[in-house]
Amino acid sequence: MTLTVTLAKGKEKSLRRRHPWIFSGAIKTTQGDAELGETVDILDYQGKWLAKAAWSPSSQIRARVWSFQQDEIIDLAFFERRLQQAQALRQPLISEQGLTGYRLVAAEADGLPGITIDKYDNVLVTQLLSAGAEYHKSTLVQALANLYPDCVVYDRSDVAVRKKEGLELSQGPLLGELAQESVIIEENNGVKISVDVVNGHKTGFYLDQRDNRAIAAKYCQGKQVLNCFCYTGTFGVYALKGGANYVENVDVSDLALRTAKKNAELNQLDTSKAAYINEDVFALLRRYRKEGKKFDTIILDPPKFAENKSQVVKACRGYKDINMVAMQLLNPGGTLLTFSCSGLISSELFQKVVADAAVDANKDAYIVERLSQAGDHPIRTSYPEGFYLKGLVVKVY
Repeated sequence: MTLTVTLAKGKEKSLRRRHPWIFSGAIKTTQGDAELGETVDILDYQGKWLAKAAWSPSSQIRARVWSFQQDEIIDLAFFERRLQQAQALRQPLISEQGLTGYRLVAAEADGLPGITIDKYDNVLVTQLLSAGAEYHKSTLVQALANLYPDCVVYDRSDVAVRKKEGLELSQGPLLGELAQESVIIEENNGVKISVDVVNGHKTGFYLDQRDNRAIAAKYCQGKQVLNCFCYTGTFGVYALKGGANYVENVDVSDLALRTAKKNAELNQLDTSKAAYINEDVFALLRRYRKEGKKFDTIILDPPKFAENKSQVVKACRGYKDINMVAMQLLNPGGTLLTFSCSGLISSELFQKVVADAAVDANKDAYIVERLSQAGDHPIRTSYPEGFYLKGLVVKVY
């Protein structure tokens, strides 16, 4: 018997607004049985049908909605429809910017909870973070094979959050074999980037900053630039393309820094104008302040500081600290491009943290641009959690 999940009175409101999550505390009763990730029916407290969802008995998010249509079957045709819709949504952007690397599926935002798929040339990299995604993995791979017959499918479901769903970490080929670990993609009409799909962060690269990289270039012409948490150096690439006099790329990974230099060379840029420094950003900023070193433009693109609500306060302290010291390192009228990819840090909170950093730095700061994630990371109106990347361009005096 298919599992039927009945919600407590009042807990159906978010589903009626098409939010895809059902938390454990919203459930009144269950009837029947289901395997991990199997599709279940969700009913309101009066027994009225609401949705079809993937069951995850060990997670706080007990079920994730596949469909709000009662007659829709979660099968191969379903996944093909969702993939085709996702591709169509992004096609104008792909054509306009000449993209050979883009996010094809952004999980809940594309109606495929827990499924992230990035396309790097002819390699599709999957990250399956929910029980439902894992349960339908073979069907999803078949759908990708049908729609993208020339592509290899490689899995990067090697992240700890899978354990919350009762899943083991996994990584490796799902369809075909990689010709090599790195793939060359192009963005913004000709900028070349090397993506290590096997060893890189997440699925190999941060596609979400594409538009912001191009914006950053505007603030680098003739400037001394410090690119912090540079990873594979793509902000640095755009800084050099934008005419920077000097770009210092800082990260704690030798592999990332080697790729950063490779990316500059791929774009035939003058690497004599760049430095690649393996050092902790927090320590380096303080050392530079002590030495009296100055820059015209500083880019702060740190990793996620808050994985859960209990870490928000500590994360804010971290953001405030790096922004404060960065402002102190800027020449008068210098530009700070600062980002947070922590979804739990709202835009309002992030702006407040940056404002507090300016006070502590004894600087006057002016927000001249607000930045967000690229268009292939859409924000579904019924799923505001899909908005996570926020950035500010700040002039500092």
